Amino acid sequence: MKKRISTSVHYVLMIVPGFVWMLLFSIVPMVGIVMAFQDYNPRMGWFGSEFVGLEHFEYLFSMSDAWRVMRNTLIIAISKMVLNIVVPLAFALMLNEVRNQRYKKIVQTVVYLPHFLSWVILASIILNIFGRNGVINAITGIFGADPVVFMQDDSIFQPLVIGTDVWKEFGYNAVIYLAALTGINPNLYEAAAIDGAGRWKSMWNITIPGLTPTIILLAVLGLGSVLNAGFDQVFNLYNPLVYSTGDILDTWVYRMGLVQLQFSLATAAGLLKSVVSFVLIVSSYIIAYKVADYRVF
Repeated sequence: MKKRISTSVHYVLMIVPGFVWMLLFSIVPMVGIVMAFQDYNPRMGWFGSEFVGLEHFEYLFSMSDAWRVMRNTLIIAISKMVLNIVVPLAFALMLNEVRNQRYKKIVQTVVYLPHFLSWVILASIILNIFGRNGVINAITGIFGADPVVFMQDDSIFQPLVIGTDVWKEFGYNAVIYLAALTGINPNLYEAAAIDGAGRWKSMWNITIPGLTPTIILLAVLGLGSVLNAGFDQVFNLYNPLVYSTGDILDTWVYRMGLVQLQFSLATAAGLLKSVVSFVLIVSSYIIAYKVADYRVF
């Protein structure tokens, strides 16, 4: 009994730093939510500023910029969510058909690496590739083509953000499908081969149905991040010339709050996003439980 209690104490001590971190950086800062309902004045503080109720929320919904960034956020986030399911799935299916194990491991490792690089590093690489004097324009210039300013073209910036995010994450996301593939009974493939089914028919009739629960689960759980379009990526890549298509809710809140010092308006926008995200996360877990029998607790 004493040994069991001692082991439990060790486990509790292991999670204490995590609880302290959550308390300091997630729970205590929630006091600042009160700014969304105040005409916040830093000199007066949280409890001395004038209370204005829902005034900032009403103003937020009346702003054309707010609807623009919401549209950009939804387009970028939903596109990332869909492609980060489809592309890793296609890659996992193709990699699963490779019979050379050494080559398979090398390819998997290479496409896996970008996930571990921060967007600060990757943004510099992308800017050097797609910049006015970058690699792409240098190659096309050899054939006499005029340089294209990719990073300052609002019609190109959004697909570029989506495409680079998929490139960064598809190798990492494919690991989930590769793990799910190991759970498919190999006897099914042997039976299909005896019946004369080729690789394509086996993949279509065995592999994909075997992965369907995983695909549905990932799609449903992805609903909770519909409003997360990737602050790190967009912040390191965008500029004022592409605000019309590249500005998302998180970058807009950053500029309103920390650049233009409209603390209350930025807090109202951030709180609105958090509430909507919370509702989506709860809904996604309920749907995941109903559809894929997935539960958190």
